[in-house]
Amino acid sequence: QVQLVESGGGVVQAGDSLKLSCAASTRTWRTTVMGWFRQAPGTEREFVAAMSWSGDFTDYAASVKGRFTISNDNAKNTVYLQMDNLLSEDTAVYYCATGSSWPLNPQYWGHGTQVTVSS
Repeated sequence: QVQLVESGGGVVQAGDSLKLSCAASTRTWRTTVMGWFRQAPGTEREFVAAMSWSGDFTDYAASVKGRFTISNDNAKNTVYLQMDNLLSEDTAVYYCATGSSWPLNPQYWGHGTQVTVSS
């Protein structure tokens, strides 16, 4: 079993930055790819960004490309999501996810962290 714990959410103003963290309880073949999804009220959960632990592969949703950066710290089993120039439409619960292959097909999810961007 893999546990993912997110942190770093909060309330910010439009144009501000925020950095989310996701600590994985372990690194195995089950956690080959790490990523972030988000879900705003009344909408479906959507893909935000993903990367392989090796860093060889990264991918971003078009809506965040150029503003968000995914990275990791292998020694800490942690993946990050740096979010810059936040917009009100970025308001959502952000979920960390992991899976065993590329592209990311999540097999494990975190509980989510709320990001609220006020305009």
